[in-house]
Amino acid sequence: MTVNRPYNQRLPLWGAAFTSLLCILFGANAVAIKMTLSGLGVFTTAGLRFGIAAIVIFIWAKATGRSFIIRNGQFPQLLIISVIFILQLSILYLGLKHTDASRATLLINLQPFFVMFLAHYFIPGDRITRRKIVGLIMGFAGMAFVVLGEGVSPDVETGDLLILATAFLWACNATYTKKVIDSFDPFQVVFYPMILSVPFFFVGALLWDETMIARVDQRILGSLVYQSLVTASFGFVAWNHLLQRYGAVALHSFIFLMPVAGVMLGGLVLGEPITFNILAATSLIVSGIVVVNLKTAEYAPIFPQRGL
Repeated sequence: MTVNRPYNQRLPLWGAAFTSLLCILFGANAVAIKMTLSGLGVFTTAGLRFGIAAIVIFIWAKATGRSFIIRNGQFPQLLIISVIFILQLSILYLGLKHTDASRATLLINLQPFFVMFLAHYFIPGDRITRRKIVGLIMGFAGMAFVVLGEGVSPDVETGDLLILATAFLWACNATYTKKVIDSFDPFQVVFYPMILSVPFFFVGALLWDETMIARVDQRILGSLVYQSLVTASFGFVAWNHLLQRYGAVALHSFIFLMPVAGVMLGGLVLGEPITFNILAATSLIVSGIVVVNLKTAEYAPIFPQRGL
């Protein structure tokens, strides 16, 4: 099945406001994960989140008449996407166990820069331009402010490196997905990796979580519901609807809101320090994202919630 791609249309005011809200919700996801990890194990959290999300997306797909059929040759492609998805999410949750949500949000939002670099070599016609080089320099200068700051403990440094590995794996996944997505309904490349990942996460919970469930309170339960329903389920459905209607170019103009939301909410909700280095990193990474996406006409079907 070949999916017809939408023209990249200008968003109306309501669409721009709703897209902004979605990006803020996606940006807050690292904060929600961090809160959940205070009571649940790393792999337990991932298994519960994507198990619930997969059920909700299945119900949505059935209700909207989506096709679940996988044709010959598509299963190996989905398997590759699923393996990278499992690795990136496992490393993400392990990283968030060690580092701050605000730092993690900034580092994970280096993904577009990694995608830009990989696409130059693996996506025909998707070349790095001078403007993109400027954005790339800004993004990685921001990364330097995060990881080279003074007074960072070895534990946090380990978490930062894991989050950087996550961003790179997410970029690999997005680049490969961009090559094969034309033969899929877009929901399939999100739904099937979720389905395949859930058994692994629960086996990982039994083997590697020190305690699967240490405690459950309203804060932890609410955070899990947020990850499962707001970002991984509602977020996907809403983003997919806007993507089909307006195209990725229009939507990606707003992704700079994700790191801003993550940093601000990390400080407000979790009490994480918002230092000069964090503010400088936020400014550079956000500016780099804006520069990379400025006046672009490229179609890049990448779903934000698949990284977080």
